[in-house]
Amino acid sequence: MESIALIERLVGFETVSRDSNLPLIEFVESYLDDHGVASRRVPSHDGHKSNLIATVGPEEEGGVVLSGHTDVVPIDGQDWSSDPFVIRRDARRLYGRGTCDMKGFIAVALALVPQMTKLRRPVHFALSYDEEVGCLGAPDMIDVIRRELPPTRGVIVGEPTRMQAVTGHKGIVGLRTTVTGYEAHSSQTHRGVSAVMTAARRA
Repeated sequence: MESIALIERLVGFETVSRDSNLPLIEFVESYLDDHGVASRRVPSHDGHKSNLIATVGPEEEGGVVLSGHTDVVPIDGQDWSSDPFVIRRDARRLYGRGTCDMKGFIAVALALVPQMTKLRRPVHFALSYDEEVGCLGAPDMIDVIRRELPPTRGVIVGEPTRMQAVTGHKGIVGLRTTVTGYEAHSSQTHRGVSAVMTAARRA
């Protein structure tokens, strides 16, 4: 039940991407501190938002990173039948903005902190901001993790996948093709090669 209580608390912070996530970050900092876990912020350049990194367990190699974003999609123009920032229980489901993507994951992970007392390898929490608008917060946090944390065995990103393990993610590939022609006077086109015409034939 601790995880549900934490979900309720986290969902209650209106961390839509246009607003600050600092109240949520302050709550998580306090929660971790109450369990003897130190944390550090990696703030945005304007100080309006922040990532949060914390390590539970020994400072050794081979740990696991539990990664989640703290921002949620705005509710503007959406027809909610209940307050999206107040958990509504219906049978075995919880309704609210972020319950699935992805405050639920963060809450469940945090709820397990009291049980992480005898870890042989560390668990690193990595909470980011502005994932919903282009993963703007994560790069600075990743730089800090690379520089300051011991090498880890893996990262678990708690995005909703219907409880199926996903080992890859959609991506993007950018390609640039350069076609170089050979210039010639327009009266002697047979002596040249048109880059445009050649590129068009190969498109």
